Amino acid sequence: MSQRVLSRLSRPSALRTRAGVLAAGLGVSMAVGAGSAFAATSGGDVHSGSPVTAAAGSVHQQVTTVGAQDAKDAKKAAAKKAATWTGPVKKYTLSATFGLGGSRWSHKHSGQDFAVPIGTAVHAAHGGTVVKAGPNGAGDGPAYGNAIVVKHGNGTYSQYAHLSKVQVKVGQSVKTGQQIALSGNTGNSSGPHLHFEIRTSPNYGSAVNPVNFLRSVGVKV
Repeated sequence: MSQRVLSRLSRPSALRTRAGVLAAGLGVSMAVGAGSAFAATSGGDVHSGSPVTAAAGSVHQQVTTVGAQDAKDAKKAAAKKAATWTGPVKKYTLSATFGLGGSRWSHKHSGQDFAVPIGTAVHAAHGGTVVKAGPNGAGDGPAYGNAIVVKHGNGTYSQYAHLSKVQVKVGQSVKTGQQIALSGNTGNSSGPHLHFEIRTSPNYGSAVNPVNFLRSVGVKV
């Protein structure tokens, strides 16, 4: 057989071989691509630099940031709420409680007593305006001794009694924590202490539990 004939016969074989190689290569590429798609959709390993991973990381970061900010805002709000009120004295021992009965009172005890030495600084529990100040319970009766009543912007009133010295006047504005008096033992008192009330009006008879109220505004006593 001539060389030319052999050459013609070998061409189809070469073409078939080349096509086979290309098909095999295409099959490998398709297989690899399918494997990657499978990994992405079935929870398999995905390269950390892929768009899917980056997006997931971004969402997680945003959720974490929002959660942390919410917690921070809540903590700040609680601190701000507590900062607007304070206890009337710094160091004390709680003595007679609200609602306590006994021969010392014509009715049940209308406030919370803070046992402190005479001359202890007494502070305004909240900012407001002095509406009562002076002897004879500042108008509420001699049992209170020297007393002060402060009106607050939220419609409540605080009262401070048995004082040794009154340091504010009616009509005066006071700030939260401002010193307004010195504690004493005046009026119907069995020993040095501060009698403290939270009222719904400036007058005797409208008192509510002061400890519960203070706790509701973030002050623990």
